[in-house]
Amino acid sequence: MYELRRVETSSQWAAFINLPWFIYRDDPHWVPPLKMGVRDLLDTKKNPFFSHAEMFPIAAFEGEKCLGRVIGVIDRNHNQFHSEKTAFFGFFEAIQDQKLVNQLLDEVAKWAKSKGMEVLRGPMNPSTNHECGLLVEGFDDSPTVMTTYNPSYYPALLEGWGMVKAKDMYAYLVDSRRKVSDRLMAHSERLKQAGQVKLRPVRAKDFDEEIGRIFDIYNDAWEKNWGFVPMEPAEFRHLAKDLKTIYDPELCLIAEVQGEVAGFALTLPDVNQAIKKVKNGKLLPTGVFNLLWNTRGPGRRKTINRCRIVTLGIKKAYREFGIGPLLYTEYFKRAPALGYPCGEASWVLEDNKPMNQALEMMCGQRTKVYRIYDSVL
Repeated sequence: MYELRRVETSSQWAAFINLPWFIYRDDPHWVPPLKMGVRDLLDTKKNPFFSHAEMFPIAAFEGEKCLGRVIGVIDRNHNQFHSEKTAFFGFFEAIQDQKLVNQLLDEVAKWAKSKGMEVLRGPMNPSTNHECGLLVEGFDDSPTVMTTYNPSYYPALLEGWGMVKAKDMYAYLVDSRRKVSDRLMAHSERLKQAGQVKLRPVRAKDFDEEIGRIFDIYNDAWEKNWGFVPMEPAEFRHLAKDLKTIYDPELCLIAEVQGEVAGFALTLPDVNQAIKKVKNGKLLPTGVFNLLWNTRGPGRRKTINRCRIVTLGIKKAYREFGIGPLLYTEYFKRAPALGYPCGEASWVLEDNKPMNQALEMMCGQRTKVYRIYDSVL
């Protein structure tokens, strides 16, 4: 039996955050997270997410060595929006030991049941508006920016405890050097000639106002998506503040119909290719210079050669205008010109037929599968 400790002290948090460096010490595809970012995300006083959520972080120790960790989360906004009694688990990491994993998840389940919850779902880090899902296929590539990665033995450990699939999400590799469907290109050209839809990049000088416009689209466009939870303004701006340091305005596109904002798409440079070089996860004393050299400086072109299509949303009132195809084909022109000949589109829900079909028409190759698990408590 391992000793489980609720994570409260600074030394316990250090052990919690440092565990991945032990788990992935021999994995060439792992991208070390920036420790500062993990601390910020899990800071219940700084992260606006926790204004409507509570967290239960625990770690498993053998002596003073941390060998497993997990957090439990109850998001009141999720349960109210979906009329559920669901708790989540996330930030799961563990050695390949079923007994250890059983102890961790038993403890989270006990906590969740004591709070009146009926389902345990995850992994969510800490929600669907952040990183989520367990990688179950596609272990031969490093994760792109804001996606998860894990050892190939994790699915068996979760399923060994009793977890079952709730939903799969796909990642597609889209390469501009491949021939795109003539049908898609012709359709896009017709829409462009019609002139009803205009595409423009985010105005960097007008960033705060642009975030407000995108926020309106976000909560309208994804309302019916599985697992979606509306974000509050403070949450959205907290996330936007982090993205502002890595985004490229030319890759963040807003669609307008007769001057009205109708949709947007966010594509990010895959800064994980640069973060991977900050091996200890620390920005100080030298990590920040390494990161800046490879994201903003002379090393950028050599280091970052792909991007990730993070999200694409269209307001319900404008879904008959064909905005999606216009955004897809626009990226085929913009991304290569900016130094990204290929990119990853993720995550796409397995039952989102329009999006899956569109990516297949763009010769997208499905390369990864992520899974959300459920367990009835």
